[in-house]
Amino acid sequence: MHTSIGASGCHLVFAQNVRGVWLILVLGALTAAALRGQTTNSAQFIAIDTSASSHSFPHFWEKMFGSGRAILSLRDSYRNDLRETKRITEFEYVRFHAIFHDEDGLYDEDKDGGPVYNYSYADQIYDGLLTNKVRPFIELSFMPKKLTSDPKAFHPFWYQQNVAPPKDWGKWEQPIENFARHLVERYGIDKVAQWYFEVWNEPNIDFWAGNPKEATYYELYDRAARAIKGVSLRLRVGGPATAQAAWVDHFLAHCKEKNVPVDFASTHVYRNDRAEDVFGTHENIPRTRMVCRAVKKVHDQIAASPYPNTPLIWSEFNASYMNEPAVTDTAFMGSWMADTIRQCDGLTEMMSYWTSSDVSEEQGVVRTPFYGGFGLLAERSIPKAAFNAFALLHQLGDVRLEVNSESVLVTRRKNGSLAIAAWNLLLPEEAGSPQTLTFHFKGLGSTHLARITVVDKEHGSPLPAWDKMGHPALPTLAQIEALRKASSLPSARQENLTNDSLTLTLKPHALALIEVGK
Repeated sequence: MHTSIGASGCHLVFAQNVRGVWLILVLGALTAAALRGQTTNSAQFIAIDTSASSHSFPHFWEKMFGSGRAILSLRDSYRNDLRETKRITEFEYVRFHAIFHDEDGLYDEDKDGGPVYNYSYADQIYDGLLTNKVRPFIELSFMPKKLTSDPKAFHPFWYQQNVAPPKDWGKWEQPIENFARHLVERYGIDKVAQWYFEVWNEPNIDFWAGNPKEATYYELYDRAARAIKGVSLRLRVGGPATAQAAWVDHFLAHCKEKNVPVDFASTHVYRNDRAEDVFGTHENIPRTRMVCRAVKKVHDQIAASPYPNTPLIWSEFNASYMNEPAVTDTAFMGSWMADTIRQCDGLTEMMSYWTSSDVSEEQGVVRTPFYGGFGLLAERSIPKAAFNAFALLHQLGDVRLEVNSESVLVTRRKNGSLAIAAWNLLLPEEAGSPQTLTFHFKGLGSTHLARITVVDKEHGSPLPAWDKMGHPALPTLAQIEALRKASSLPSARQENLTNDSLTLTLKPHALALIEVGK
């Protein structure tokens, strides 16, 4: 039976599984030219065997999200976006910058230079996360003004964090230990032992003014790690939290040589990081390959290190670190995420998408809803296409089946149902054209009922509605509500299906969730 998914341009043929299981497909738009060197309109045939070999498939891409800086978590807008992201992904951890920024009030000194601690805001910050059933992934940053060796060492972010080393290394250890001890006393060791403590953020670039960068960062890490372990050996600490997938091999070798505690390794990469910085080459690495190739590099470095079983936590990633509206605000993110999941499977324990929300302010107060912010939700909690893509990809199972294709993920859920992601990934700058894919299923039987949900440029995205409004920089309350409504996922449509093949024609950047059952 050949059916159409309305304006998405998808055409499907399905058949029933002999055991009556549900079949879920996430389907997107892929440029074969970008990934396999084929022409954009070439037909593809993909065989799917329901009894193929399999392996565990934990949802590593949605266990943690990044989210701006600490003080923002006290806002209603932040907490609302946190709840919305939790609703669609069930994520477990959140990471943000600057818990030691002076605006949080944790550290001061008396007239004699003695430490004065105030955890009023910190308690409200972590209470808010835990109330919403999200655990902290604590980034220990940045330098309080009473501790810094250089009062003028400000990072160019709008909130002006100080990135200098401490003027007294012993005084750096004291607030770290006191902070960790306070958390254990307030929340209990059993809870805090499930959290993570990550020392600093991206010390290899302009977030750290130590000189030389690497040696001074190791001093910072060593003292913080030992201070945290001095509170309890059960607390988890790691680093180096670098940009550009840097230093991890050096860092683990240092920890071994100096006998410094390390429970995990963390680092970052974005699509538009340069090959020269990440790999030391002069390649032109496609937007579709940079992230997971960097993950593979670090994964292999850890395997060859003195601590080969160290968990790798990718504590920041995205398709861009710049404000590119054609990237992070658009339906492109759905097919990009699906392919990123495929490539990075098995290489990292967690990947933290930067960010869950555009409540961020790195470049200052938001001036317009769609400016290429990193968040799944634009300001005023307007869901982007990326938000809906994460909602669809959440439906994948926790076991992955083998398939001979670079544009398909086949998974099985705990109840025995199948979930399949398939995509035709177009780069943002490519106009693209519809493509036809044909699937053949082995092990399927008679009639099933299909439920089909689509995210593309016209469905599950607020941009068409914003275009029609004339791109208002400050939408009215009525316009905000209209944008939220326009970005809602369309209702799933149902189709009775027969046969055991599927043929679909997809518009660029389309992503669909198809559930098939009795």
